Amino acid sequence: MKIVTCVAPVNIAVIKYWGKRDDKLILPLNDSVSTTLSTEHLCAKTTIMISSEFQSDRLWLNGREENCENPRIQNCLREVRKRAAKSGNNENMSAWNVHICSENNFPTAAGLASSAAGYACLVYALSRIYEIDGDISAIARQGSGSACRSVLGGFVQWNKGDQDDGSDSLATQLAPANHWPEMRILILVVHEKHKKISSKIGMEQSVKTSELLKYRVSHCVPQRIQDIKQAILNKDFERFAEITMKDSNQFHAVCLDTFPPAVYMNDVSHAIVNFVHCYNKLKGHNALAYTFDAGPNACLYMKEHDVPKVLGLLSVIFPFPGEEDSYIKGIPINKDTIPQEMQAAFGMEQQMEGSLKYIIHTRLGNGPKELKSQNEHLLTESGVPKNLVV
Repeated sequence: MKIVTCVAPVNIAVIKYWGKRDDKLILPLNDSVSTTLSTEHLCAKTTIMISSEFQSDRLWLNGREENCENPRIQNCLREVRKRAAKSGNNENMSAWNVHICSENNFPTAAGLASSAAGYACLVYALSRIYEIDGDISAIARQGSGSACRSVLGGFVQWNKGDQDDGSDSLATQLAPANHWPEMRILILVVHEKHKKISSKIGMEQSVKTSELLKYRVSHCVPQRIQDIKQAILNKDFERFAEITMKDSNQFHAVCLDTFPPAVYMNDVSHAIVNFVHCYNKLKGHNALAYTFDAGPNACLYMKEHDVPKVLGLLSVIFPFPGEEDSYIKGIPINKDTIPQEMQAAFGMEQQMEGSLKYIIHTRLGNGPKELKSQNEHLLTESGVPKNLVV
């Protein structure tokens, strides 16, 4: 028997991936760029145990048993076992069955890249237990496309690749997390439930029906990739913010251009967009940026010195009915008290109380890591979850 526990981060795309040229291998139509968030505040945690005594592969997600015959799970298992057998590492163990237990400390399937963190964690943990070396982003990609970006920290580019076998569709790090230490991120959780239209279905419909998607892939994304890479390397926040917001807007325009439309943002999401533009108008430049994945929840980027004022204004415009400790999570911060004249100058009406469920204050982070303490394991010695939901 052998057991490993790892954590892996969420990544948020600033240049979006939407649409595949190969569904089976999960090969994207265009390159994408993302930021990896700190595992201190958002992460997937996975324990894998392999044993000669296990009768079959089994999987538990957030305490509930799921179908381990899921093709994407099996793709990841097969590729890791194949590489382990080829390298001669733990050759006998490659025939053993696995028990996998995974938990997220954030909402699953709500547009916060839970599948990316989950599959990155699965593949990284498998690579540790089978002791394989080398790039694992291509294996993670076969579980969930954007998972390939979560195996690296900081700023990451997923290269779409040109080869039919997907061998060159890999993730590469553009800059480490400490390249831009003053960058901060606020996750605004609007809705915690599963989205009505999965990303997989939404993408498939967009590829079939959206003319705007074709134009985006051929004309817009290539230049944006180059521009945002330059902004990141130069730590040019104003340019980074403009490109990030424009790409988020275009991504959701593609979703609306899909037939039937795939609607992911809601009224609160649009109020957040308005909030960001009001804040930037107040500051006289792009000091705040939004991006929305396939869901209503927002990811806001800013520099560290702007966080207290942004949080102060958010608490005015999006009032929370409960205690502040349960509203603002993550890195501790004292928000600014906003004077009445600034509230009046902000030019935005107060939203309904409780429109935001909570806020997570976080920073850029590194890729996956193994947890060495025995207390961190999610499985018991017999290979069943410690926290089983009946």
